[in-house]
Amino acid sequence: MRGIITPSMDDFLQMDIFFVVTTAAVVVVAILLGIALFYVVRVLRNVDQVTRNLSEESSLIREDIAVLRTNVRTEGMKWKHFAQFFGGIAGRSSTSRSSRKRATHSKSEASDSV
Repeated sequence: MRGIITPSMDDFLQMDIFFVVTTAAVVVVAILLGIALFYVVRVLRNVDQVTRNLSEESSLIREDIAVLRTNVRTEGMKWKHFAQFFGGIAGRSSTSRSSRKRATHSKSEASDSV
């Protein structure tokens, strides 16, 4: 009868251990979720940057195609128009690569000086 009416110290000790373990588990899960959220935000920022780059490049290609169509309509079908079109695209990609290299190089120099 004593065990039913008044809990013993063992029961309180078991409850305390349960709450400590549960609290620790909740804290660990919250930290892991915070880390996962941090990486998800980084990935979403990269996706946003890639979509902006694609949008810019697609509008530039659209402009180049419009110029190509205009040249073909006015001067007829000539190979020089296609050479200019593909040369313009290749020139843009090589300048963007070199500007990216310069930007990366300047960032690394800035981080070295700090």
